[in-house]
Amino acid sequence: MVQTRFNDLSACKNLNRLAKNFNEDKFHLKHMIQDKKRLENFSLKFDGFFYDFSKQRIDDRVMEELLNLAKQAEAKKKFSQMISGEIVNITENRAALHTAARGFIPDPANLTDMDVMSEINRVNSQIKEFSAKIHTSQIRSDSGKSFKDAVVIGIGGSYLGCEFVYTALKNCIEPNINLHFLSNVDIDNFGQVIKAIDPETCLWIVISKSYTTTETMANLKQVLLFLKNNNLDPSSHLVTVTAKGSPGDNPANPVLDSFHMFDFIGGRYSVTSAVGGLPLSLAFGFDIFTRFLNGCHAMDLHAVNTPEKENIPLISALISIWNSNFLHYPAQAIIPYCSALSELAPHVQQLYMESLGKGVTFDGKLINHKTGVIIFGEPGTNAQHSFFQLAHQGSPFPVEFIGVVTPVYNKDQAGSNGVYNHQELWANMIAQAKALAMGKNDDNKAKYFTGNRPSSTLVINNLTPESLGMLLAFYEARTVYEGFILGINPFDQFGVELGKILASQIRDHIKQKNMDESYNFDSIDLDPATKFYLDTLFNGSL
Repeated sequence: MVQTRFNDLSACKNLNRLAKNFNEDKFHLKHMIQDKKRLENFSLKFDGFFYDFSKQRIDDRVMEELLNLAKQAEAKKKFSQMISGEIVNITENRAALHTAARGFIPDPANLTDMDVMSEINRVNSQIKEFSAKIHTSQIRSDSGKSFKDAVVIGIGGSYLGCEFVYTALKNCIEPNINLHFLSNVDIDNFGQVIKAIDPETCLWIVISKSYTTTETMANLKQVLLFLKNNNLDPSSHLVTVTAKGSPGDNPANPVLDSFHMFDFIGGRYSVTSAVGGLPLSLAFGFDIFTRFLNGCHAMDLHAVNTPEKENIPLISALISIWNSNFLHYPAQAIIPYCSALSELAPHVQQLYMESLGKGVTFDGKLINHKTGVIIFGEPGTNAQHSFFQLAHQGSPFPVEFIGVVTPVYNKDQAGSNGVYNHQELWANMIAQAKALAMGKNDDNKAKYFTGNRPSSTLVINNLTPESLGMLLAFYEARTVYEGFILGINPFDQFGVELGKILASQIRDHIKQKNMDESYNFDSIDLDPATKFYLDTLFNGSL
């Protein structure tokens, strides 16, 4: 997948020229948003999903050139190639078929080694059957009790997306099985998890494609010790989600069941595979998971079939590129005005920064433009009392607000200042976007707000599985589109490897010290900082 270098595209050159105009006062957002048709002209709606970009620093000419940029980069063509099963992850020689997990059938001509849909359907049928047997107590624990909790043992893409969806859904659907997440190798993460569960009624789900991920394997060994200490047979309490033929799929190490994951679905795009499918089906039932997949599929269809100027994830990707490469913003905040979406920002953080934080193009040339920005977030209105001082008066960054029209809680609400809590929440969301755009003049410079700070607002009707599926697939499609337009591979992640290699070397020294107390860090060639931290670790204090 070779393309003209990003900065050499004619649309880029035109956008660079247009960006200089936006230093003029007439392009200040306080003027631009006065246009009565601004919202109508700079918003899109699809099937209960609304995207308002009227408070972004753009005008018709910028939008025209951004759409030219998408066409010159062949963004939609590449998205279609991805869905059809062509090799788009060229550094690892893989397809990227997360969309197939929710019903997008790839072109068999592009696949050489398996019937993708047959394999996905097989795993989904296995998940449906297994979760039903857990819910009806046909499968019980080693002590004969019904399972009440399940712990996901995995890190990064093996849990972040699933945790986001679970946290959102449990606000409106009572879980059959409560999920917990053991991701960090920090022993205190394990300590907190076991406080929340009964060992006799807890299922442990080990998620690792290779079944060699260091943190996951370390936590698994801790779990095996925990089960042994509680006189429980691991084969009655463990299930695995892993690649076919991995150590976690070995009959010599019996588990309750093993569910396959595939090379053509990367971890951060894997919520709709068995990685999310098994835990979410255990929590809420396979029917709820199916509804979630249907929401994802609806957004997938929109992303691939809708023309550029009406395509919500594509337009959002273009605006992100405009903000980073032409207006030079270094970060973006994601602020859901909905506490149920509290785990959305951590998921998108990994999805976006691992996908787009690249230093080379598809064809291996060093990047000469910006790829990705810092993503962070916190639910509103909490965020307003956390970092909105910086958002309004410090170094500016774009903000993405997310609103949910109908709250889950539908009991009596006490009024305050003449409004109900959900109305107060929306009043703040609307006001914050307006304040960022408008600013405020004040003779007291400490109370002066520059304004002209861009934001978008996403709105969904409710927290149904379908709406959450659309939200997840929107962020996935936006990320992929941005990667394709920037000319980078959004599916590999070699940037995480160097730290792992160095950790392995340091681990060897720790292992030697554990085996031989006389092993002296002074006798080996260690840099002073590494020696200091190892000495501190073994001394037990500074």
